[in-house]
Amino acid sequence: HSRQTVPALWGSRAQQRWASSLPMNTVVLFVPQQEAWVVERMGRFHRILEPGLNFLIPILDRVKYVQSLKEIVIDVPEQSAVSLDNVTLQIDGVLYLRILDPFKASYGVEDPEYAVTQLAQTTMRSELGKLTLDKVFRERESLNANMVHSINQASDDWGIRCLRYEIKDIHVPPRVKESMQMQVEAERKKRATVLESEGTREAAINVAEGRKQAQILASEGQKAEQINKAAGEANAVLAKAEAKAKAIRLLSEALTQQNGNAAASLTVAEQYVSAFSNLAKESNTILLPSNTGDISSMVTQAMAIYGSLSKTKSTAESVTKAEEGGEFTTDTHRLHGGAPTSS
Repeated sequence: HSRQTVPALWGSRAQQRWASSLPMNTVVLFVPQQEAWVVERMGRFHRILEPGLNFLIPILDRVKYVQSLKEIVIDVPEQSAVSLDNVTLQIDGVLYLRILDPFKASYGVEDPEYAVTQLAQTTMRSELGKLTLDKVFRERESLNANMVHSINQASDDWGIRCLRYEIKDIHVPPRVKESMQMQVEAERKKRATVLESEGTREAAINVAEGRKQAQILASEGQKAEQINKAAGEANAVLAKAEAKAKAIRLLSEALTQQNGNAAASLTVAEQYVSAFSNLAKESNTILLPSNTGDISSMVTQAMAIYGSLSKTKSTAESVTKAEEGGEFTTDTHRLHGGAPTSS
């Protein structure tokens, strides 16, 4: 019967479920959970009834306000705001709040819903004026946090605590929306071009690196091949030299044996006949001795050369032995105190 004293926060049909209707003073009252009843005695604030059983004095005490302590959701109407880059936006949101102090909520403000709604709208316009259009979409979380902080600073005296603010919809003009879509498409094309160029660059780097490694491996293979070839040639030369030395040693031993000269004469004759048969096969110019057909004379001449070389070698060895003997005699006379004699 006294609903004219209910604040506008509970006046609408959608808000009536948050608070009970003002009860009559029946001496014994039962307060529901999550509600606070503000009692006045003779027109002045007396106390706040807690949930459960309570007693009042008839006529003197009256329940003036009923406040809900649950979390309350308020739709902030759509409003227009101008961003930092002069773009007009249509924006609305949802406000979540809770009454912490029923006394301040009852006596601190006449219409809490209207006050909080207007505060949210003005704060939103102020915050949007600090941001450009691109940042409005990217920094919605920080924008919501700034809204909550600004509302709580002003609503502390009302006993109301803003829990969070959420932006529902942001509407931009059609032309701005078209330009934003074109910008997004251009940005996507740019990223695609950059990615394609980076892929081409990576492919070229990989190809060049592969060629470099192939050339390095090929050069190392050639180096190893040349080293192996040189080592093989050196071993072959060494083996040929050893074989030739062994052959010369065997030949010299064979010549010192009986009938060695006859064997040497036979070998020289065979080589002479073989060389004579190969004449004029490799060149047109041939130098021949006067007695080409006389094999015996050629063999005799070769053996004479061999004999002279052998005689010269024997003479040299005899001289060496004689010199060694003379030096021995001189040293002997010196040991016995005599005069040295020349040999």
